[in-house]
Amino acid sequence: MTKKPNLIVIVGPTGAGKTSLAIELAKKLNADIVSADSRQIYKEIPIGTAAPSASQLKSAKHHFVGTLSVTDYYNVSMFESDVLKLLETYFKEKKTMIMVGGSGLYIDAVCKGIDALPDADEDLRGELNDFFSKEGIEGLRKKLELLDPVYYNTVDLDNPKRLLRAIEVCLLTGMPFSQQRKGKKAERPFNIIKIGLELPRGQLYEIIESRLSVMLNDNWLEEARTVFGFRNENALNTVGYKELFKFLNGEWDLETAKEKIKVNTRRYAKRQMTWFKRDNEINWFSPDDRKDIFDFVAKNIRPL
Repeated sequence: MTKKPNLIVIVGPTGAGKTSLAIELAKKLNADIVSADSRQIYKEIPIGTAAPSASQLKSAKHHFVGTLSVTDYYNVSMFESDVLKLLETYFKEKKTMIMVGGSGLYIDAVCKGIDALPDADEDLRGELNDFFSKEGIEGLRKKLELLDPVYYNTVDLDNPKRLLRAIEVCLLTGMPFSQQRKGKKAERPFNIIKIGLELPRGQLYEIIESRLSVMLNDNWLEEARTVFGFRNENALNTVGYKELFKFLNGEWDLETAKEKIKVNTRRYAKRQMTWFKRDNEINWFSPDDRKDIFDFVAKNIRPL
């Protein structure tokens, strides 16, 4: 039987130390890194997305970091296709690739495939947009919670596009969106090893708060100012920028924006963990357990 190459996947909440672990493993295994972060792919916003630093990018070759503009259209289906094409070529030369990120949907797309969902219905989409205009995002949240409480507990509740799409699929099919996303797992021509990084909640929140302070001191606000004119682009509909835009738009003072960023980042980390904990293929470690992690990889990696 032909031995398969290896895709080592590192997941976990924001602030858990995924990037540093990925780089250490990349050096040990002579591997490249695929970023599975739906925002680090945009070149204008490295500070607010905690993208790998210039020195980190030099330490190991990264793919899908800073390769698009915030004005470029991109989605999870395109990511799946792009990564699979890259891996097909890459595995002809090397035996191991590392994929790292906190975007659960992007991780699942590469590892499991994307389930086929119905195309948008223009009439229904129009009705839902009218509903959104009248009832606001809170109306969408209540409707989704009624239609699909499972997806409601994992989706980004501040992202109206995600909410609208899930509601639309529920209404079109008469089935919860979450059930339709649990189809048959796609067969992949590579061995997948999943590693999750987990910290006690209090410790994680301290790290998040400290990192946010560093990012704000590193001119994150100025970065947000440079992309303020593109604030309606989907790429910028994300925690941190939404709050800073409210400050730049005169809706909030800076202290309010900073506090909201902290609260919403903690909520985002909680949603990430809820998503990843559903996957029983993930092997969980403390970020400090480097020896255990490296031993685990050594035991599970398949030599060509």
